[in-house]
This record gives sequence, structure tokens and C-alpha cells, in this order.
Amino acid sequence: MSTTPPVGGSNSDYYSSLGLSSTASGKSSSLDQQDFLKLMTVQIQNQDPLKPMENTEFFSQIAQFSTVSGIDKLQTAFSSLATQLSSSQSLQAAALIGREVLVESGVGVLGDNGLSGALDIPSSGRVNLQIRDASGAVVRTIDLGTQAAGQLAFNWNGSDAQGNALPSGLYRISATVSGSGGASVAATTYAVDRVSSVALGRDGLNVELAALGELPFSGVLRIQ
Repeated sequence: MSTTPPVGGSNSDYYSSLGLSSTASGKSSSLDQQDFLKLMTVQIQNQDPLKPMENTEFFSQIAQFSTVSGIDKLQTAFSSLATQLSSSQSLQAAALIGREVLVESGVGVLGDNGLSGALDIPSSGRVNLQIRDASGAVVRTIDLGTQAAGQLAFNWNGSDAQGNALPSGLYRISATVSGSGGASVAATTYAVDRVSSVALGRDGLNVELAALGELPFSGVLRIQ
């Protein structure tokens, strides 16, 4: 809508007649709802009688102002909510320090209590778990039997096929599921590790695991 002062009048006189400061027309100023309605009233009073404003145009301008005002309020509310959620999430994540969590990983951690993890089995069938060392050599194959689709927890005691104890550290894990037709599909693997710290990054909260490194807080599937 136009905010041009009537012909023959100055900007200061025009805005003073509305009860507004002349700075309302400046680039750094903004109009509130009351100022907008005053300007709309003056525009109607000074419109060209031969070309009066149509009702649709009048209500369109009001709707546009209300929409912009509503969006500003929503943005402020969402910004405040995001800050509160971030603070709440930080407190929740801090409580994870020292706890064991389950995360999606193709690498497992062998410690004093073995290597623990889980498999996401896509369809029922016979499940075989393979464990490889850092060089990629298979050190143990475990037949987990026929399992239904879903999540299956497992624990490897750290011994090879001959029963020899292997050193602690990181081992690669993978699993296949063989159906009745003979075809094999891969199962998603998860590993257990301990949380050593949490940090607030630019993209949100990150969790630092003792052996598996850093990952987003959303990557934590389960707290042990």
C-alpha cells in the first residue's frame, strides 16, 4: 500500500497527522499493527473518488500484513523453542557419559567382557556372523541358527575357532542371512561402546565413543 503524503504536505506533517514519527518511513523502522491500520484509514480517506479501492484489495493488504506479523511471531517462538530443546538435549546427552550405547557400526570392540552387538535381520533365515581382524582375515565364524526377522543381540567371547583368546581391540563384523531358497542377504550390524564425552557442535550434539569415535547423538540406537 502507498504511504505517500498528500500533495502540498511534508513528510513530517503527514506522519504527525497519523500520530506517527516521520522516521516510520525510514529503512530501519517498521510499522506495528496499529500504525498499519492508521495508514490504511488515511489511504481510504485520500483515495481517488474515481478509482476507489476495491474491497478485495483492502482485505488483501490486511491479510498480507497479518501473515507477515504472524510469521515473525512464529520465527521468534521457534527460535526460543529450539534454544530450550538444545539445552534439554545437552543435559540428556551429558547423562550418557560412562554408559554403554548401541550404535550402527561395521566394527566392534573386544574388551574384557567380549564383543557385544546386535544384528538387524531383514527376513527369517539362517544367520552367520563373521569376525575379521585388522588385516581382514576371518578369525571366527559363528552360526547363530535360524532366526526370525528383527533385531538379534549377540556376544563374542574373543576366542578364535581353535579356542585361542585373541587380543583386545577393534574387529570388523558382518553377517549374512540365508533363506530357504539359498539366497543370502546382508544384515545390518550394530556394536556396543562406551561414551567418553559429549559435545555441542554446529549441527547439534555429538557423542564421542571410547573406541568407535564421534557420531551424532541421533545415532545412538539404545542405551545399555
